[in-house]
Amino acid sequence: MYRLYSELSHGWHTLLAVSTLFLLSACGGADAPTAEESAAADADFESRKAAMLAHMQNHFDTEYSLPPAVQEAMERGEISADEIKQRAAAGEFQKFFQFKTPADIPADLTWENGMDLPDVGSDQATKGGTLYLSLSDFPRTLRRLGPDSNGSFRTWILDDTSMRFAQRHPTDTSIDSNGNFRYHPGIAEAWAMSEDRKTVYVRINPAAEFSDGMPITSDDMMFTFYFYHQPFIQAPWYNNNFKRNYTAITKYDTHTFSLTLPEAKPNVIGRALELEPMPMHFFYEFGEDYVERYQWEFVPTSGPYVLTPDNLKKGRSVTLLRNKDWWAKDLKYWRNRFNVDRINLTIIRDAAKTFEAFKKGEISFASVSLPEYFYEKLPASDPLVANGLVHRAVFYNDAPRPTYGLWINSGRPLLNNQDVRVGINYATNFQKVIDEYFRGDYTRMRTSADGYGEFTHPTLTARPFDVEKALASFAKAGFVERGPDGVLVNANGERLSFTLTTGYEALKDTLTILREEALNAGLELRLEVLDGTASWKKIQEKQHDIAFSAFNVGPEMYPRYWETYHSVNAYDVPWLPDGSVNPDRELKPQTNNLQSIANRELDQRIEAYRASDSVEEMQRLAFEMEEILYEDGSFVPGFVIPFMRVAYWRWFKWPENFHVKIANSATDGHLFWIDQALEEETRKARRSGQTFEVVDKVYDRYKTD
Repeated sequence: MYRLYSELSHGWHTLLAVSTLFLLSACGGADAPTAEESAAADADFESRKAAMLAHMQNHFDTEYSLPPAVQEAMERGEISADEIKQRAAAGEFQKFFQFKTPADIPADLTWENGMDLPDVGSDQATKGGTLYLSLSDFPRTLRRLGPDSNGSFRTWILDDTSMRFAQRHPTDTSIDSNGNFRYHPGIAEAWAMSEDRKTVYVRINPAAEFSDGMPITSDDMMFTFYFYHQPFIQAPWYNNNFKRNYTAITKYDTHTFSLTLPEAKPNVIGRALELEPMPMHFFYEFGEDYVERYQWEFVPTSGPYVLTPDNLKKGRSVTLLRNKDWWAKDLKYWRNRFNVDRINLTIIRDAAKTFEAFKKGEISFASVSLPEYFYEKLPASDPLVANGLVHRAVFYNDAPRPTYGLWINSGRPLLNNQDVRVGINYATNFQKVIDEYFRGDYTRMRTSADGYGEFTHPTLTARPFDVEKALASFAKAGFVERGPDGVLVNANGERLSFTLTTGYEALKDTLTILREEALNAGLELRLEVLDGTASWKKIQEKQHDIAFSAFNVGPEMYPRYWETYHSVNAYDVPWLPDGSVNPDRELKPQTNNLQSIANRELDQRIEAYRASDSVEEMQRLAFEMEEILYEDGSFVPGFVIPFMRVAYWRWFKWPENFHVKIANSATDGHLFWIDQALEEETRKARRSGQTFEVVDKVYDRYKTD
């Protein structure tokens, strides 16, 4: 039996223990521990460490690579674990976790490192200064996954600041001969793909380390998959993804591993390279109490920013510090990014107050994509802009679009009727919102997968606002008569009335337009505007009727469907073994199936789409799935914002073209930097009345029709 290398200096445990006590002390916790308490804590740590390593080793010994059909049968209870073991002993299944030697790596691999690609960012960038931004709510956890982890704060400790093994190049958007995007190195120094395009080999840069100074090794990747497989992380997407979309992980040596995938899909290499390892040494106490134990623990990262306990001010602010000893700070593709020394995130719950703080110079830059901000609150004539103190930029990007729209929970009473959902589509006047509130600057979203090129449905469009068609659809559902307030009522006296929940306080006026227009069709929308975190928690718990929200999608080659639309993410046990609806099924929380959609035909196409390695077949299936979703009516496409509009103080600098083609936000990639001399000059000028050159630019290099 091969045992995973797990040597660790005991001093690192001491550091973790002190860090935790420091956090408790900063929040009003107990005094420093006595010698007896420290000894007891050490003993408890060693016990938990031994238990975790034993549990992980058992997982390595008993986890098998199973075909999707077998996995699903196990989930339904049709196949037992003992039967799997028997079939594995007979050679039917291979182990998921494998250990081999460098001699087992194919000798004819073609290794790549992406170093021929152009550098990222500007060579004029300098380090230093503080970025001041705001959060609408204090983060509810520092965990990267599990309950309450998928809020807006996650971008600062994971999405935009972590480092992957390699990253899709943001300006070279070509596709190579194997159907992959071009990647530049991150944690990996090189990678290769097997001839059948199903196994990706990765060589870790020996210099790569976590922010606590511990080296990144293949053992961390073995632990990462063990971690994602465990049900007690309470993250169903991770559980499924890291079992269903991978068939093996193999360690060859300290710095070399491979991932084997079930299909040779387009851009298959991205499934390996776009991962970040979890630090095994940090999770030696990982177990069933994961959610509580690691609630306020900052996980050591491969990226440039760290969060120390004294910079977490509960309810007030969070400050991230640039790790000046970051191992990648001088490497090509990384040396001109992540330039500010500090990122100070202050809790300001009101959008209007946030913008006022920006105009006072207390916030570094602000989105002015909303027309009221661009044309009224900070127009070109505003003294801050006209005097050159604040600059404005309009940057057109070209990437998959965030899915702004109405997400109808079909697991709720009345909304489980397709005719009601279709009627809501016709009763929703997003075009008026676009024309009047957004002043025609935005466009109507057509499907749930806009911006994916050849994978986006070529002809499907959103249903237009049409009162007559809405009334006809509602009538099919039994809503014919109007009450005294104009709201339709059925024969049982039930009103056609639903709560519309959102966490977008800045967009609440758009919902007022939707509410007023919907009433023309006999539909009442009761508006519920919560803070972002509370709204998302309610929606993920499937407690909403209709949600106005959006998923911020990444620059992927093709859209995902399983996470958002497969029935296993809607209900605990959606179907009986004979394929009929399970009458006792219950809604499944903490998934991205916000519509609670469960459709057997859609499931079958999703599974075929996931299993396909043919671009043509995936296109056909994507189009068919969009047509099924259109008929289901549980998503009302909203609007597309084809640009980002940013206002920023003149001491902030950007690359020559402002941003990269696939950027989704101003902070994406962290390409900006601070000219500290200009900051001092500008702050003095505000008092003296000095003016500067006006900068109000449009960057339309990537503008599409």
